[in-house]
Amino acid sequence: MWDTPPDLVNFRYIVDDVDATIDFYTTHLGFELRSSAAPAFAEITKGSLRLLLSGSISSAGRPMPDGRRPEPGGWNRIHLIVDDIGAEVERLRAAGLTFRSDIISGPGGSQILLDDPSGNPIELFQPA
Repeated sequence: MWDTPPDLVNFRYIVDDVDATIDFYTTHLGFELRSSAAPAFAEITKGSLRLLLSGSISSAGRPMPDGRRPEPGGWNRIHLIVDDIGAEVERLRAAGLTFRSDIISGPGGSQILLDDPSGNPIELFQPA
């Protein structure tokens, strides 16, 4: 039985390197490591978000019955609200991190897509 509080939102990312991904999220985005079974799996949290990092040797990384393999990098993403998107982008670019886009502004606010080490997107969002 998991000791996960019921108010946590659980999200899984398939990743290429569990240790590198732990380092990325804990160093740059303020996540905390809850448990690690690297290279197969780790669980990190930030507030009410529990992010499950699954490597290719984890159960979530196994091929489907039709032969398709789970892989990182789609377009579904976690959405992190920031106070100053310009300052966050500057800080993360200075650390050598990779973005998919420039900051885009719309009626609801501003956003940019940041890639984790496996190419999974993280949306940084500053409300209008």
